[in-house]
Amino acid sequence: MQWLALSPFAWMLQRCTSGRQAAALGWWFATVWLSATFWWLYVAMHTYAGLHGLLAVVAVVALAGALGVYYAVVCGLYWRLRRTGPLVASLAFAALWTLAEMARGIWLTGFGWGAIGYAHIDGPLAWYVPWVGAYGVGALAAWSAMSLALLRRGRWRHVLAVALVWFAPLALPSSLNDWSAPAGSLSVTLLQGNIPQDEKFEAGSGVPLALQWYDEQLQANRSEMVVAPETAVPLLPQQLPLGYWEALQSRFFHSRQAALIGIPLGNYAEGYTNSVLGLRGELAESWRYDKHHLVPFGEFIPPLFKWFTALMNIPLGDFNRGALGQASFTVAGQRVAPNICYEDLFGEELATRFVDAASAPTLFANVSNIGWFGDTVAIDQHLHISRMRALEFQRPFVRATNTGATVILDHKAQVSASLPRHTRGVLEGRVEGRTGMTPFAWWVSRLGLWPLWLWVLLVWAWAARQPQQDAGPP
Repeated sequence: MQWLALSPFAWMLQRCTSGRQAAALGWWFATVWLSATFWWLYVAMHTYAGLHGLLAVVAVVALAGALGVYYAVVCGLYWRLRRTGPLVASLAFAALWTLAEMARGIWLTGFGWGAIGYAHIDGPLAWYVPWVGAYGVGALAAWSAMSLALLRRGRWRHVLAVALVWFAPLALPSSLNDWSAPAGSLSVTLLQGNIPQDEKFEAGSGVPLALQWYDEQLQANRSEMVVAPETAVPLLPQQLPLGYWEALQSRFFHSRQAALIGIPLGNYAEGYTNSVLGLRGELAESWRYDKHHLVPFGEFIPPLFKWFTALMNIPLGDFNRGALGQASFTVAGQRVAPNICYEDLFGEELATRFVDAASAPTLFANVSNIGWFGDTVAIDQHLHISRMRALEFQRPFVRATNTGATVILDHKAQVSASLPRHTRGVLEGRVEGRTGMTPFAWWVSRLGLWPLWLWVLLVWAWAARQPQQDAGPP
């Protein structure tokens, strides 16, 4: 499906008659594609935040249009390189497309949701994920699309090259791409409260419901680790009923079991954090993880946009950032690395935990609440994002969410257990921790995405120096 979109676009881009036309085509393509990708932001802004429906539509399209500028720029640049021959042109397109994808995913806090690499988690290109990550796989997909668009009579070697990249992994033994090893298993319980989003922070409805239900499940837990979603406890500790938090601490401080619980922390003077607290018998105090990558408008307000957020009714709109590479939570011999909400979208940030192989996580735990977006494709997309990270690092994921997807993923990104979305339930299972280092984890933990940035610049510079060929039909 991703090829069905990008290959005709590449074919049309090759036939543009000016750089301005190519840039306009790139902008329209990206704006429509991205609007269709994260249209569910409308639900958060209109249904739950109270923004007028028309303004919410304008806001979604405006965001897509702003991000589409990256693609407009690279398509305009590509137009100048389109006649450098099929090999050079296809590599130039892949490099420039990757430049736009990385710019969208990193600059101005980054929102790389829906990058084309995520379409290939279950396809042949997934073999390359532990080597080059999501952006690298996106580059391969973009190169493949332009290679087909540039097909000419007598140029079948480009088809053969694409076929080799796509189908060679099918002939290779799977053990050749195994970079992790078993490190014991852990019994887990994942909680999905399904607290209605329009009641979640209401003192007379959602708050007492959440406090009661999560307390009951945490107290009744029999697994080695229980995980409650983002802001499962929707109040600051100092706002909780007398004895509530103390009872939870006592429950886990006097057992061999552990808990990870999403809860906001802080005060007015020092600021607030979106956090996960870990409770475990050997700990004198609660273990703590603070969210690092905050959501614009939801968790912090970018400069010059106070007027926009004033039109909406979203609580807890400004948080402090946690540090990168925070220590893992150790339980039953496993090193558990929590991440909150869409932090799993940023593989280069999760990779900072892999600098030291001896302390690298053996599994990830994502806690989320995307109830803001209703029963939409956002749930499936977020699950796909976690699956991509599982492939990049060859680590299992457990996901505890308010409304879905609450699942257990193995290190090959396969769902081994799950709960139906938008239901209240408890998921119990076992997860196998893993040790070892994928090539992607090794280089990105030390160099970040700089190797990809350098590759983009080198290909661009090389293509710009190539002679232009005859402008006959591509």
